Amino acid sequence: MNADYTLNFIREVLSNLPVVDEKRMFGGTCFMVNTKMCICVNEQALLCRIGHEQVVIELEKGTCRPMMMNGRTSKDYVYVDLEDVKTSNQLNYWIDLCMQFNPEAKASKK
Repeated sequence: MNADYTLNFIREVLSNLPVVDEKRMFGGTCFMVNTKMCICVNEQALLCRIGHEQVVIELEKGTCRPMMMNGRTSKDYVYVDLEDVKTSNQLNYWIDLCMQFNPEAKASKK
């Protein structure tokens, strides 16, 4: 999938939620759900906030790669290459994982 299609698809899926904002972060467009970073799209990948337990599961499947920040692995996030997301069902899978974790996610300090 390309980045433009992916962005518009995510916008459509999240459009029925009451509190969704878009911000430029991590070299792409991030969707903030209930003031918490949920999922981001850049030209090459999705950045998915799915929680540590799900990160371990998905890394074992080989469907994503860890997010590295300042030389450390970020425990709640993974990157999913857009070239590996070929169908709407696959994209929905990652959106669903992000939305499942969102209630547990901590909001960033302002």
